[in-house]
Amino acid sequence: MTGTVDAHLHLWRLPRTAGDSPYAWVTPELGELHRDYLPPEAARELVAAGIERAVLVQADDTLADTQFLLDVSARHPWAVGVVGWVPLDDPAQAEQALDRWQAHPAFVGVRHLVHDDPRPDFLRLPAVRESLRLLAARGVPFDVPDAYPRHLDQVAALVEEVEELTVVVDHLAKPPLADGPGSAAFTEWEALLRRVAHVPRSVAKVSGLRVPGARYDAATLRPAVDVALDAFGPSRLMYGGDWPMTVPHGGYRPTLAVLRDVLAELSAADAAHIWHDTAIRVYGLPAAGGADLPAGG
Repeated sequence: MTGTVDAHLHLWRLPRTAGDSPYAWVTPELGELHRDYLPPEAARELVAAGIERAVLVQADDTLADTQFLLDVSARHPWAVGVVGWVPLDDPAQAEQALDRWQAHPAFVGVRHLVHDDPRPDFLRLPAVRESLRLLAARGVPFDVPDAYPRHLDQVAALVEEVEELTVVVDHLAKPPLADGPGSAAFTEWEALLRRVAHVPRSVAKVSGLRVPGARYDAATLRPAVDVALDAFGPSRLMYGGDWPMTVPHGGYRPTLAVLRDVLAELSAADAAHIWHDTAIRVYGLPAAGGADLPAGG
């Protein structure tokens, strides 16, 4: 896996004081996820899996979380990019935050936890659209997590209506793997994903495919991955490990092993797009390695 870029890795430090980022969704009910996940542990997981570099992705809709990730990237060369957060529903504040983040060379994109936002029409809000046009003008990609079923139609409209905005569909929009091919849900997901993919500025991550109620194995994942390969093509797909969300299910390496199995029949050129080239191009990452991941983190 030499040269592989993990385009989707999380870190968080749970709050100790009132000023810390809250990570309100990380509750005791999540079991093993309800603790700190910090750079030394992440580095050990990446080294063990043969992964050289990673893009850190926000896990909280706060400026504090993004600053934390940028601080990590400044200290750990393997963390080559940060997809952070700005208040998209306030264009003036979003612009100020972008000015601040773009001073950091590791800042490569913006994400908002739309699936946790109580506003079902978040991506259609006029203020949000204004901020997204600002991202487009600055060449900043926009990641959308867990888009199906609530937001995938809005993502399709977004890529069609906001010119020049690069939209990154995280986790293949969370396909309904438990329903499976031929089901009404899978058919709807496929149609919407293909609509998104029809716009060349859209890309997607082969990541986060552990779905409640579905087995996590090559046979279960392959139909959804095949749809993505046909719709986007390998040059608009990128790999993401989604650690530490994989910890309760065996961790980094077992999750990666299944994806390697699913993608094993690709040509070397097509595989290179998914394992590193697309992430490098979309996020503007350094082309070469040299991350110097220490064995002990």
